[in-house]
Amino acid sequence: MVQLFRLFLLKEIHGLSHETALLTYFSHHPELCEQLGLTTVPNQSTLWRSWHERFTTELRETIEAAAQTILIKAQNADVAVPREPERKFPSHGDEEEPAPDDQAILNEAGSITDHISRIVFPAFSLNRDDGCEIHENAYWDLQTHLGLREGLAANEGARSFVYESTRDRTPLGHAHREHIRDLSIEQIREMYRRAVNRLLDEVAETKEFFRAGIVAIDITEADPFTGNRTGHEDEIIGTKEKTDEYAYQWATVQLVGNAVPIVLDARPVRKGESRKEIVEDLLDSAQDAVHVDNVLMDREFDSQHILEMLSQRGLSYVVPKRMQTSEKAQAKRLLQRGQDRYETDRKLHLGKNEWHETTLIYRRKEDSEHDDYRQYSVFMSNHGGSFLTEYGYRWEIESGYKSIKRFMAATTSKNFGLRFFYFAFACLLYSIWRAVDLLVQVELTGEYEHSPIVTADNTLTLLKKETGIG
Repeated sequence: MVQLFRLFLLKEIHGLSHETALLTYFSHHPELCEQLGLTTVPNQSTLWRSWHERFTTELRETIEAAAQTILIKAQNADVAVPREPERKFPSHGDEEEPAPDDQAILNEAGSITDHISRIVFPAFSLNRDDGCEIHENAYWDLQTHLGLREGLAANEGARSFVYESTRDRTPLGHAHREHIRDLSIEQIREMYRRAVNRLLDEVAETKEFFRAGIVAIDITEADPFTGNRTGHEDEIIGTKEKTDEYAYQWATVQLVGNAVPIVLDARPVRKGESRKEIVEDLLDSAQDAVHVDNVLMDREFDSQHILEMLSQRGLSYVVPKRMQTSEKAQAKRLLQRGQDRYETDRKLHLGKNEWHETTLIYRRKEDSEHDDYRQYSVFMSNHGGSFLTEYGYRWEIESGYKSIKRFMAATTSKNFGLRFFYFAFACLLYSIWRAVDLLVQVELTGEYEHSPIVTADNTLTLLKKETGIG
């Protein structure tokens, strides 16, 4: 059974579609028999019966999950794993392939954006009656149009959209807002998750998507709210910096690392919700959508109960710790010794004589502006300091927020559903942009570099045109 497990694990890792392909692979690599402890390779019939009849569903899922974890670790360590079918590209000897020109990029982006929009946008619905004169896609056209210009509100955007759209009729700004106000928070979230899952299905067909596995969870806030928040105190809450200002807050979970940075889920933050509730909710969505291996979070999530929950799910984490008296004292000792890095195990009290075991990693910042213990940062990880380098990926969620906020329509409304829809739709536009960029890069160059070659404005402009189906 152990040898069969290894055989099928190898099959999944290399993306071999059937048992015959596995046997062919072994015929080309006879040295694998000894490495896997095999005296002989089973025939095709034995392999088929083992996978489909002898192996339980749970065992097959375990092998598939193990293979994906190995692929993720290999990609994150820049270790190449040959997968079938290999992409074939024109060969020109040792000459470097010329970079695709702007027109080739736009042409490919147009084709892919057309395909993506026809798959993703139907996941959204305004629940209108049949026979309406204005097609529902016109509303998504308008919402995308609002994302093209920073700070554009629905009324002004609807007026300019009349001249830019090829439709006979387009929504008025107030009608657009009214339809969105009729959507509940849960309806918006469900539609968002459905749209993202369709987007994931498209990028999952590329071998580059096996880089998925690291997610970042964070909370962002809108611009400070300066109006009267009476009756909305549970929705317009304090800022993360604990100032005397108030703001709407949104939480997201996003793929980071070498993966395409898609926002897997988004949710509003209300007064009274614990950080643990928020993390659990977002992780449920993320784990339903993709394989999750590592979780990165900011120090506002450094609760031992959150860390214990992550460990119970079998996930590794890296989270910075707010420095208390003991951490400050240790940092001072490290400074006196001139030591740049230090690790120590720590038990965090969960209550009722229960403890969470973690590792504290002290790391000295390069070129710090401070000359005391503040030169050090303290991180917590349940897999030691080897995962600390991955924390650098968390900046991508902050970078993503900058684009997402630029894609948001402007509003002075206090309607919570409308505000959240604007944020969620901006997250979707950002995710579509990054997915289109991945697919364009793979199609034109055969590989994926994290720096986009398709601009956000080009993608949104194409989306505005392409959502006009129907």
